[in-house]
Amino acid sequence: MLSCLVDGKALTADARFPERGVLSLIVEGRQYRAVLDGDAVIIAGQRHEFSIEDPRSLRGGRGAGDGATGPRTVKAPMPGRVVRVLVAVGDEVAETQGVIVIEAMKMQNELKSPKAGRVVKIAVAVDGTVGSGDALVIIE
Repeated sequence: MLSCLVDGKALTADARFPERGVLSLIVEGRQYRAVLDGDAVIIAGQRHEFSIEDPRSLRGGRGAGDGATGPRTVKAPMPGRVVRVLVAVGDEVAETQGVIVIEAMKMQNELKSPKAGRVVKIAVAVDGTVGSGDALVIIE
């Protein structure tokens, strides 16, 4: 069980990681599928930023190379189709700058750079399909 504050309201949630980067939550009897995206979580296509009081609790849900230094990978939070690629290899990007847009469940999600840096690889193309957790863009 996790304890958390949502809009100032204390809640407890049963949380499990059915797959890497995906969190299954049961909150007040309702089940939610949440996809971790850096310091945010995507639930029903909506991105919600969060902070963690005990970061060890979610460490297992993130991949290697997700530290503050070194290359960082923007991964697909869910299966979908690439709608737009907003950057090119060699572009300098700011932290939280949009780098790619994917469409999943009839909603478009702009995925943001996890750090300031330079785009070194784009692993997908417009109209390509992606699976949950697929590497899309690498930023150094």
